Amino acid sequence: MLTTKTHRINMLSAIAIAVAGYCASTVTAAADTTIRWLHLEQVPGTIEVWNKLAKDFEASHPGVKIELQFLENQAFKAKLPTLLQSNEAPSFFYTWGGGVLKAQAETGMLRPIDAALDADGGAWRNGTSAATIDGMTFDGKVWAAPYKTGLVSFFYNKELLKKANVDATQIKTWGDFLNAVKTLKAAGIVPIAGGGGDKWPIHFYWGYLAMREAGHDGFEKAKAGEGDGFAGEAFVKAGEHLAELGKLEPFQNGYLGATWNDALAAFGDGRAAMLLGFENTNDTSRASSTSGKGQPDDNIGRFPFPVVEGAPGVATDYLGRLNGWVVTKNAPPETEEFLKFLGNPENQKLLAQKTGIIPVAKGSADGVQNVLLKDSAVALDQETWHQNFLDQDLGPNVGGVVNDMTMDIVSGSTSPADAAQQIQDAYSLEAK
Repeated sequence: MLTTKTHRINMLSAIAIAVAGYCASTVTAAADTTIRWLHLEQVPGTIEVWNKLAKDFEASHPGVKIELQFLENQAFKAKLPTLLQSNEAPSFFYTWGGGVLKAQAETGMLRPIDAALDADGGAWRNGTSAATIDGMTFDGKVWAAPYKTGLVSFFYNKELLKKANVDATQIKTWGDFLNAVKTLKAAGIVPIAGGGGDKWPIHFYWGYLAMREAGHDGFEKAKAGEGDGFAGEAFVKAGEHLAELGKLEPFQNGYLGATWNDALAAFGDGRAAMLLGFENTNDTSRASSTSGKGQPDDNIGRFPFPVVEGAPGVATDYLGRLNGWVVTKNAPPETEEFLKFLGNPENQKLLAQKTGIIPVAKGSADGVQNVLLKDSAVALDQETWHQNFLDQDLGPNVGGVVNDMTMDIVSGSTSPADAAQQIQDAYSLEAK
């Protein structure tokens, strides 16, 4: 039987060991790194793949924990500014790029990722589409890791074009396109499905024509406020080309009040021959069609927005989505390592296969399974300039003016010169 003294010594030893063990576990817990991943994804299958990749990263990085945090789209936009200035700031979060990202970078709440991109001889940078990195670059620094991209192209109904004896593979220039529109009309076929009520679907035309007329260099100079900016000759010419299209009355009856879903339905039902839309247009037009079946994949083709003869823009200068991940200034140093992991070719292929994204890692386009989507992915792999949507790149206020002016031009209610000047006036106000 133990003496009282011996018992007390044993109890004190046990307490000391317990305290030491608690302190040790506290130190370990404090040393663990938590990377907070703020997103707005709601598709269960995508989140499942993300969780798998997070677990894979944790397994190869002991002590690192990836914590997924969700906010609904509107809540994300509303709460993010406050979150960035709090102790609960995410380590990284979703971005649409463009003017919003630039404004966030200017708050000092973010950190650029150039050092990580250029580490190991530039392995991450060199393995990623240069055009997408350029799209996340402001003032010489990269402010987000590209994650997925997209492409606005013309999609067409092969049967309807064949009926009108139009060969889509020969539509290379804006003149070719206008001739195709005239030929389709002469055959009694509605040339284009349009969603004028939402405005932004028609702004793709002015955006692309401005890219073709100005070229990358001219577009960047306009954004920098050089010369006449968006009131310059190239942008007026873009409006003139659009006005020329509008005079042909190429869209379905009632297009001025039609929504994007209405345009998708018109195309999916086979009531219009062409549609200028996103890379997943056939899937969305199928869902919007009257039957819910849409057009079979083998009846749909794709061609890039035509070039304008004599203008500097080329067919591989593309307009489309560009999304990525933004790192906050106090994020753990392992955050960039995780983003590099997410963006490697193997994982980008997996994401393409399982979630339907168009990846940004070089050589990962073969992960895209859908034939039409893969065609867009292969095209993006060769792109020379990626221009984000104008309501993102120029900011929502200027983007709204672009949408309004596009509709005014195509309907003939505003001259191309006046429209260009109004866009420039809005941009000048935004820049002040």
